[in-house]
Amino acid sequence: MYAIIESCGKQYKVAEGDVVFFEKLDTEEGKKVSFDKVVLVSDDKKVEVGAPYVKGVKVEGKVLANGKGKKIVVYRYKAKKNERRTQGHRQPYTKVEITSIKVAAEKKETKTEAKAEAKK
Repeated sequence: MYAIIESCGKQYKVAEGDVVFFEKLDTEEGKKVSFDKVVLVSDDKKVEVGAPYVKGVKVEGKVLANGKGKKIVVYRYKAKKNERRTQGHRQPYTKVEITSIKVAAEKKETKTEAKAEAKK
């Protein structure tokens, strides 16, 4: 079973047991985190797509670490102007282990049952 969730302005494909690096979340290490913006859920039998999100589905995880990524160097240069500028950047991240994908068991009515109730 896997799910596609939306977090930090991006979409991530996750499954149980995966370790995912999200942009910085406001959670401490060791705490649980829950994602309810699930765009798609799939198990071996069927795929359920939300409009825009699937209702009744939650993805839960455990925060393993907060940190910063590798440094990248930003270098600006303008030719023939003697203009140079160097700047470094380290993007903060949160490392999360996905523990479970919970799907709510909802009773779905068929069209004939809905019509029968409407007639009553």
